[in-house]
Amino acid sequence: MTRDDAVLVGVDGSSASLHALDWAAAQAATHGWALRIVCSYSLPSFTAASLDGGYAALDDATIQQGARAVLAEATERVSARGVPVTASVVTGDATGVLVEMSHTVRTAVVGTRGGGGFADRLLGTVSSALPAHAYCPTVVVPLRKGGKPLPSDVEIPAVRPLRRIVVGVDGSPAAEYALRYAIAEAEVWGADLTAVAGVPVGAMTGVLAWLPAAVDREQVLRDVTEGLHVVVDRALADHPGVVVKRHALDGTGAELLTEFSAATDLIVVGSRGRGGFAGLLLGSTSQAVLHHADCPVMVVTNRCAMDAAAAS
Repeated sequence: MTRDDAVLVGVDGSSASLHALDWAAAQAATHGWALRIVCSYSLPSFTAASLDGGYAALDDATIQQGARAVLAEATERVSARGVPVTASVVTGDATGVLVEMSHTVRTAVVGTRGGGGFADRLLGTVSSALPAHAYCPTVVVPLRKGGKPLPSDVEIPAVRPLRRIVVGVDGSPAAEYALRYAIAEAEVWGADLTAVAGVPVGAMTGVLAWLPAAVDREQVLRDVTEGLHVVVDRALADHPGVVVKRHALDGTGAELLTEFSAATDLIVVGSRGRGGFAGLLLGSTSQAVLHHADCPVMVVTNRCAMDAAAAS
């Protein structure tokens, strides 16, 4: 399947989706890509005759009219960006629609909050499920500050250009693929890039809990740092002009990346992205970062690599 140079963004009329739209438009303009805006909806499968009269009035024509109004607002909002824009109303579950369309675009973008917009599209649910199922990198744009959602009536903040990017690296194939995407973004935006490996050596929790107390914690960090250099140098082979700072730090990846998000413009993480119902749950690190980061988070799964290979 051919992949077009385009950014896909889902909108529902909420402040969160409009903030995501602004970010997607900036991404498209910087890369020289097109922007695809989609508003999706689905009606309950049971018949209107079984519903109370007031709710039964919410028919397909009424919802389509609302969806078209949402798209008109979204198109007008990005009209001055100078990027080709297409907008469409699609019938179907929001996550399913965006996943299917992710086969043919470079990046998919979604906001983090549901409610307060057209038909309550539950963007919170979509932003959890889409990154696990998408066939391209997904960027989740939060409308929060200090880890807390901004009030729905607050003015939508301006999108910051990417000047600082942080990528989590743990040696896994998904993380290495995420690193390559982070390098590409840093190259296009002219951004500073930092690769971070989290090692909870202080508390020795998780997989390190079984290590004896006599283990040299500093040596563990040095060993991880050496491995980080190998991975980053390998990824930079085709990008000689990009400089990547490297840090192996005491702490879990989720804690460190969330902390970095307060002073960073983009966090990039990898995840296996399991299929089926289990695919609604990303790995613990990527899920935690998505739920708590103050800046946009790009999630790159193994699905992205497999779909890119199939398309080549």
